[in-house]
Amino acid sequence: MARPFDNDRLVIASHNAGKVREIAELLAPYDISVVSAGELGLPEPEETGTTFAENAALKARASVAGSGLPALADDSGFSVAALDGAPGIHAARYATREDGTRDFAWAMERLHAETADADDRTAWFTCALALAWPDGHVEIFEGRVDGMLAWPPRGDRGFGYDPVFVPNGYAETFGEMSPARKHAMSHRAIAFEHLIAACFTADDG
Repeated sequence: MARPFDNDRLVIASHNAGKVREIAELLAPYDISVVSAGELGLPEPEETGTTFAENAALKARASVAGSGLPALADDSGFSVAALDGAPGIHAARYATREDGTRDFAWAMERLHAETADADDRTAWFTCALALAWPDGHVEIFEGRVDGMLAWPPRGDRGFGYDPVFVPNGYAETFGEMSPARKHAMSHRAIAFEHLIAACFTADDG
């Protein structure tokens, strides 16, 4: 039995503006005041886990320690079958240039160069959510959406690798989809469905 969330404040343990916005939109139906780790000036912890769940828990606990508030962390990544599941948990690192800047347009070019001759275009997004409390309790929820690697990139509505991913059963990339359409079926949305069902109650007032 998962622990219900009964606080009115929550830290989103991320410095990624696109991710913070997406999580805040998913939490919109609930009577919770959210603030990001970036807004609080909390440092980004080193992601030393070997799985999405481990890294999500690590980030959630770091934000709890820095804020004294419950925190929700997301660790997500993009995996490509032709690269044996890479970049996977290293999706952000894969998009980081030598000078330390994160450049997803460059990362998508890099993916294309490394998979141009591959017959298998299968790809997938994975998301793990960790909800942590100040007493050390953590709940973990995971989601995954499968699809195909697309080229060239299409759409500017998402972030990260969204413009080169077409989910199974759809013609649009995540980058072309409206936020509402993407939120209805993304890896983060699937993980959120599990989180909400287990820990949250909609505010009817």
